[in-house]
Amino acid sequence: MNKRFAIVSATLFILSACTQPLPPIDREALVTRNNPVVERLDTLASLSVGNGRFACTVDATGLQTFPEHYRNGVPLGTQSQWGWHSFANPAYYAFAETLRDYDFGRGHAEPYTVQFDEWGRRQRAANWYRVNPHRLHLGIIGFDSLAPNEIDDIRQKLDLWNGQIDSRFTARGQEVAVTTVCHPEQDMIAADIRTAAALPIVIRFPYPTGQHSDDGCDWTKEWWHRSDLIEKTDGHAVIRRTLDKTVYYVVLDFTGATLAQTGRNRFVLTPKADHYTLEAGFLADMPATPQPTFDATLAAANDYWKNYWKTSAAVDFGDCTDPRARELERRVVLSQYLLGIQCAGDYPPQETGLTYNSWFGKFHMEMLWWHEAQFALWGREHLLARTLEWYASAEPAAREIAERQGFDGIRWMKMTDPSGLEAPSSIGSFLIWQQPHLIYLAELVYRANPSDAFLKKYYDLVQETATFMASFATYDETNDRYTLKGIIPAQETLRPEETVNPPFELAYWHFGLTVAQRWRERIDQPRNPAWDTIITKLSPLAAKDGLYLAAETAEETYSESRFTSDHMAVLGAVGILPASQLVREDWMHETFDWIYNNWNWDQTWGWDYPMTAMNAVRMGEPRKAIDALMMDKRTNTYLTNGHNYQNEQLRCYLPGNGGLLTAVALMCAGWDGCEVETPGFPKDGTWDVRWEGLRPMP
Repeated sequence: MNKRFAIVSATLFILSACTQPLPPIDREALVTRNNPVVERLDTLASLSVGNGRFACTVDATGLQTFPEHYRNGVPLGTQSQWGWHSFANPAYYAFAETLRDYDFGRGHAEPYTVQFDEWGRRQRAANWYRVNPHRLHLGIIGFDSLAPNEIDDIRQKLDLWNGQIDSRFTARGQEVAVTTVCHPEQDMIAADIRTAAALPIVIRFPYPTGQHSDDGCDWTKEWWHRSDLIEKTDGHAVIRRTLDKTVYYVVLDFTGATLAQTGRNRFVLTPKADHYTLEAGFLADMPATPQPTFDATLAAANDYWKNYWKTSAAVDFGDCTDPRARELERRVVLSQYLLGIQCAGDYPPQETGLTYNSWFGKFHMEMLWWHEAQFALWGREHLLARTLEWYASAEPAAREIAERQGFDGIRWMKMTDPSGLEAPSSIGSFLIWQQPHLIYLAELVYRANPSDAFLKKYYDLVQETATFMASFATYDETNDRYTLKGIIPAQETLRPEETVNPPFELAYWHFGLTVAQRWRERIDQPRNPAWDTIITKLSPLAAKDGLYLAAETAEETYSESRFTSDHMAVLGAVGILPASQLVREDWMHETFDWIYNNWNWDQTWGWDYPMTAMNAVRMGEPRKAIDALMMDKRTNTYLTNGHNYQNEQLRCYLPGNGGLLTAVALMCAGWDGCEVETPGFPKDGTWDVRWEGLRPMP
């Protein structure tokens, strides 16, 4: 009797333990165990502080002491969302000169802004508009006259939990301690320096290079710009920067030091004590109020970052036994930080964020989903909502594109700047997969916090975006279907003149129009019957021998190498998107297997791995999802600082970081209607993943 009672009691105890909720994830322990630590002058391990609208990247000294040394690594940038510049236009190039008419069989000419092969004025005009405007490097702040070989004993840590960089090293035999922080609401950095080495700080300003991909610093054009000390009192100075027609201001507040201008664009802060501080604010307009002290900035940053980690989602891989879990966790944590400081502004981010210029500092609208969809899935939808505001300001430019090409609604541009002007491109102007992004992203924000106010705010933009999509779809009377043509698909190896019905774009058109109809129903508007017809009659994805093609017109997809490199965009049709009537699950599974086993993985980009993983999860292949995320390839490399390295030109690539977080959200929280718990991880005991607060994907 006693034995039976003991067995029953033990069983009840075990069952009770199994039904008890797990303790919450220790957020601070999760975050801090992934703090990056730097112990040498590693040019690919520079660290950044920022607030989503402004960021500053420093070397191992905690300042920007060696910008030339780091130039070909992860550069020491100081960039903001508002800091842009244009070179003079003495030839008076007009945007209309960048346009070329195309005939894609829709009964009217379609002018696209392109790069011209033929030498002449139109090519020069297109080149000018491609370069201008470009993003500015706002200024370098570092120790003066210090050489890389003069520092030793480096011990630098990015304290993710508090949003600060603590740097320790010896310079010329003297110990130096630097704490660097960015204010969460103002475009300013603050530094606290403690050393007996009497190290002056130099503040210097470059002229922009206007190059495709670099740090934006031309130090040879000293007389092409100027820095005027327009205000100076004890411990305070205001510098007015003038570059052609661009003007901005730098506010310096300091203790324990004196400031002197030592060149046209150079200032030196000389310490008077072993402890000195500097606050440097960067403003588009003349400052109107005093800026916070170092202590106030540090406190504000610490509060902001603790709240950032505490109030959003978390994924803990600490109990996993798969040897890759530790590295996956590091990537996930660091990606959250990088996207929070680089990609949470009022404008869409460039692909290298606020670190250095790529594509002249302009942003690519097809990448916005990759940068920022994760915010809504990880409980930070307010950051995504902040960026979505830009769409309203760019609406007139987007409407003009649709009108001049003969379509209804608004056509969202690919490569642009805060003004919304479309940059000339031999590829970008023909892309369309950025078009439904607004609908998808607005839907994610709404799902996170449903409200009538948000619906009303974005209703017109969603409807006008869908109006273009319906207008762009071409009716094929012979086959009683709608097609997509005259485009370069997300897999950028196809040509617009010969491409019909790329698979991801077809599926995205179906999804976008379906969601736009749902928005109509939410505000008690009737469904648009014309859109329902298009949804019903969109062409199914084209296949050959049970494998989906890169386009209906790309029948040699699996025998020509140009189709099996770049992006395997077909996988986005089920992964990024939910399955639809356009897709056969068995054929998609066969297509995934072929791509997984045969793709030219050395010719891919950072977001291709999470895209593959998302497809694998929806296909019921969790082990291959992890294999895709952790594939040992150059473009799937994540540096010490968490940046996704691509190549010598793109040493950081934030769409990869954003894609990783989106994929992990899907792997944990699944999607609408998913009945498998944590569907992206094998159930063999090696992936005991704990997660909180993630939201399912559509």
